Amino acid sequence: MSAQPIPDHVPTDRVVDFNVFAPPGGEQDFFAAWKSLLGGPGLVWTTENGGHWIGACGEVVRSLWGDAERFSNEALAVTPGLGEVMEFIPLQQDPPEHKPFRMAVMKGFANNHVVAMEPLVREQARLLIEGLMGKGGCEFMSQFAEILPIHIFLTLIGVPPEDRAKLRPLGQQLTRPDGSMTVVELRDAADAYLEPYIRERLANPGSDLFSRILSVPIEGRAWTFDEAQRMCRNLLFGGLDTVVAMMGNMIMHLARHPDDQEYLREDASRIPAAVDELMRRYPTVSVTRNCVETTEVDGVEVREGDLIYLPSVLHNLDPACFDDPEKVDFDRGLSPVRHTTMGVGPHRCVGAGLARLEAIVLLEEWLARVPHFSLAEDVQPTFRGGNVGSLLQLELRWAE
Repeated sequence: MSAQPIPDHVPTDRVVDFNVFAPPGGEQDFFAAWKSLLGGPGLVWTTENGGHWIGACGEVVRSLWGDAERFSNEALAVTPGLGEVMEFIPLQQDPPEHKPFRMAVMKGFANNHVVAMEPLVREQARLLIEGLMGKGGCEFMSQFAEILPIHIFLTLIGVPPEDRAKLRPLGQQLTRPDGSMTVVELRDAADAYLEPYIRERLANPGSDLFSRILSVPIEGRAWTFDEAQRMCRNLLFGGLDTVVAMMGNMIMHLARHPDDQEYLREDASRIPAAVDELMRRYPTVSVTRNCVETTEVDGVEVREGDLIYLPSVLHNLDPACFDDPEKVDFDRGLSPVRHTTMGVGPHRCVGAGLARLEAIVLLEEWLARVPHFSLAEDVQPTFRGGNVGSLLQLELRWAE
């Protein structure tokens, strides 16, 4: 969408030339591109994508992310029309309407169900790794990261894992739209795929994630089909992209830092804390909030209806929020760290526990089976920005 005029309530010294879907320099280094906004005002305005605010310091990002009273999640994204079309449950709901639906989803993701997925995650990780052995390297994103977490998620919701190939592009269009699909086409494609499964789960619940959630009454009543559709649509899109991006960044870091790689190879018990620190260091998720009452943020007026884009990277990598934030310190992960990689407040990611489990298993199995690996010298990693920024290409090499 083309740049828009600057509204009269936006001070000119708060205006930046910044497209959140294509941050300057973001193809080479997503994180450096976003960090260019640190050190200035904590709230800035861009005329790109219809015009919106950007939280440009850690304090603003974290405080607004969790402020559901003044800043609603109804808008969903700065992508024009996306929120009005998707109507996700529970992601686009605000308290108190949000609470019973989120509670049902959280019961579906209860820890015992997440733990029960570990053998499948480990089995699939080993199969993928075995298929890479003897080749001296791989393109990690297409040959591993875009396969494992989506296979696990599709198994979790009880649909054929082989449908990954046709569903994965839908997740990419939601978080990193390229204009090839309208938001209505995107929603309708997801709904057409999901409808027979939703009707079956409502009529004959099984043991899959959707069935578990839909079996939880909403304030004493059954889910309507519309509610079930909006919830399943929400979870489908949520399961197709975020963990893919997270895995790519973790393996990229270890490929670039052989000392960290060897440190974890020496003692696998260090891996859970390492995962927590790598999650903090390489956040890629951003959310959009719409202001529901005119208020002041960082010394400027934010009007009712204004959109504010909140990138987790500008909280996690802000020196005012974390000591030496760009340094990966695995000891930092030994104690709870208040990062925003998986969100903050009433909309914190419901799948955070599963994502963490998958990342731990990834590092355990990869480091146990793959020889010392590094980045390919002739092909640099490439990124694409978006509501979930992600590596597009990560070429690795190792000696057999």
